[in-house]
Formats: sequence, structure tokens, C-alpha cells
Amino acid sequence: MFASVPSRTAGALLAQRPGHAQEANAPMPHQPTSSRKHSTYSVTLGAAVRELRVCRVISQEELGFRARLHRNYVGALERGEINPTFRTLRTLADGLEVELSSLIRLYEEREEDRAA
Repeated sequence: MFASVPSRTAGALLAQRPGHAQEANAPMPHQPTSSRKHSTYSVTLGAAVRELRVCRVISQEELGFRARLHRNYVGALERGEINPTFRTLRTLADGLEVELSSLIRLYEEREEDRAA
């Protein structure tokens, strides 16, 4: 029914295309895991959230549950990959059982420490 097609690797097939012979044997360039650069402000805010969470001895999953956020979102926020909205900051403060002003104050202290 079907004609037998010899097995070829993707590199061999690519090498057959005009102008792609060098690309077939070239190593893959390193690709960053994220195309976004993390702002120092987001990283500092994430560190402040992590510090408060660790002081309360709760997991990212528990904080996510308390703040109605996914645990992966909490982790990304702590790594500085996310710039949260005001609403998210309020829910985080509620989940951490602190005033929003306390979270912001800790962020500002850490930002001053980083700048010094």
C-alpha cells in the first residue's frame, strides 16, 4: 500500500534544502528560558513576599490558597518574574495576614538595602 520511505533524520532533510547545509550540523544556540528581563523592582518585591511567607512558616501552595492565587503564580512572583497588580498585592497581603502598607514598607526597606 505505502511505498517504503528510507528513514532520515531532520538534520539530513534540512541539509538537502538549498542554503541550509551549514545549519544542519550547527549546534543549537542557547535559548533563555524567558524572553523578559526581570526588573529589579519585581525581584525586590518578590523577595519581600518570600521573606514574609517564610517568617510565617507557610508554603507557596498555602499562600496561594489563602490569597486565591495559583501556587505557580506565587513562585513566579517571588522570583520576580511577575509584576503584580494592586489587586494582587492586596490579596497577597491578606494571605500573609499583614497590612498592605507593611508589605510595601518591607519592599522599600529591601530596595534601600539593595541600593546601598
